[in-house]
Amino acid sequence: MRRGAQGWGRGLCEVQAGSGLCVRGSVPMATAAEGLSEAGAQPAKQPAVETAEEAKEPAEADINELCKDMFNKMATYLTGELTATSEDYKLLENMNKLTSLKYLEMKDIAINISRNLKDLNKKYAALQPYLEQINLIEEQVAALEQAAYKLDAYSKKLEAKYKKLEKR
Repeated sequence: MRRGAQGWGRGLCEVQAGSGLCVRGSVPMATAAEGLSEAGAQPAKQPAVETAEEAKEPAEADINELCKDMFNKMATYLTGELTATSEDYKLLENMNKLTSLKYLEMKDIAINISRNLKDLNKKYAALQPYLEQINLIEEQVAALEQAAYKLDAYSKKLEAKYKKLEKR
């Protein structure tokens, strides 16, 4: 027997080799006109038709194995995806912990810098009177220097006058 093309749409149709009759279960699919002879209403001799049950093909072992293989690979893939995602989250967690530690270190450094800056400001405030005295002394030295230059210039004039008077 071979499977006819009619069988795929509405169930299986088995065609007996050589007869062209399509049977579904024990019911022939040939029309009533084919079954009657031309001369009268006498049914024509029909060859012996094997009755067939609706063919149920057993699931092929290959399909079952392929399905099992597909599900195993899908499970492996999904496990890998979930593992990768989990590893990504663990990496992010570790990065956050390290970043937190770095921020704590930076906070300690900033506190130390602030403390040292306050100490420097206190020392500068303590030195401020001395710095003012130094500035005052510097101004006085500059004034003294100007006076020394003027005195030197005046003494040179006096010396020139003395030499002039001495020559006369």
